[in-house]
Amino acid sequence: MDSLIAASARALAAGDALGALKRVALRDDPPALALRGIAMAQLGDHPRARELLRRAVRGFGSHEELARARCVVAEAEVALAMRDLGGSPRALTAAAATLEARADRANALQAWLIAARRLLLLGRLDEAAAALAKLDAQPLPASLTAMAELTSAELSLRSLHTEVARAALDRAQAAAARAGVPALSAEVAEARRALDRPAARRLSADGEQALRLDEVAALMDSDALVVDACRRGIRAGGSWQALTRRPVLFALALALAEAWPGDVEREVLIERAFRTRRPDETHRARLRVEIGRLRSLIGRFAQIEASARGFVLKPHEGRAVVVLAPPIDGEQASLVALLSDGAAWSTSALSLALGASQRTVQRALAELEAAGRVRSIGRARAQRWLAPPLAGFTTILLLPAALPIE
Repeated sequence: MDSLIAASARALAAGDALGALKRVALRDDPPALALRGIAMAQLGDHPRARELLRRAVRGFGSHEELARARCVVAEAEVALAMRDLGGSPRALTAAAATLEARADRANALQAWLIAARRLLLLGRLDEAAAALAKLDAQPLPASLTAMAELTSAELSLRSLHTEVARAALDRAQAAAARAGVPALSAEVAEARRALDRPAARRLSADGEQALRLDEVAALMDSDALVVDACRRGIRAGGSWQALTRRPVLFALALALAEAWPGDVEREVLIERAFRTRRPDETHRARLRVEIGRLRSLIGRFAQIEASARGFVLKPHEGRAVVVLAPPIDGEQASLVALLSDGAAWSTSALSLALGASQRTVQRALAELEAAGRVRSIGRARAQRWLAPPLAGFTTILLLPAALPIE
């Protein structure tokens, strides 16, 4: 490695992308291309960074397997920043194995960290935890330690383990200070601020109350029957019943919980569950069927009794009923939550993260764009979607596949 390449690499490690470019900007040999690609990624020009890294991979010969693997890892991190989540993770896994075999532990662990962050964005939290576990008890550079602790903190927040998340953020802050990279320190500070922002709204007979994440966790651990409109399920007495894939049943449960301790008219339930304002006998028959299904699912939490007008929710053991509502309204709340991280998302990446079809996501984006809540850049396959950061509250509970409380 010549002196200019070594100096450029040291500048990149310190977060000085411009200083790194000054040393290799006019060079087209593979090591310089790789460093230029990483520098462009730090400066935010991700398409150019990906192009340079791919040129570097092609430039390294088959005998330079270690250098090629490092470029693959760098390109995977650029793809993550671009929210290009549709590619196969096999290349990254193979690169990690190569780096481990060649005793490049730091870059191998970086590869596993990128894999964990990708899985976290896709809402595959169990797999993300398994990938993150590969970093446990491993000696890491300060910058990697900070990123690993940030990822661990978000994983904990998604399952409402706020104390565990705070401890991880404390470790991330200390590691970011050791690394001396301002961008890392800023990211940790932003994550800490999210803990103090409203994360949900508590709706009850007494009115509406904004709740922070630790207050949401306390509510879930209380004796109340909580109908969670953020993660679409019901929680009571340490038990969780997910209704994510049963939208009609959840709509009925939510309507009954919002009216508690009163009852709900049959016509109102039909309108909420079936989205029709002109019910007929078929709708009333279907309502009886769906109420029966809901009774069997939540029988360990509460009874649903018929009244003169409709139906009423009767929790067991005299529990109070509380509705946990999202901090923002609308059917596109999860989509807005993903876009609020400030990154540019493709339609395909959004559909992967949400578990919805691209056509459904495209319709939702069109509605949000018409309302002025999102904007697009680029055209065709290069089109990306952006939304202004939602600084007033945290959207952790709106992100896909949040874990139920255990």
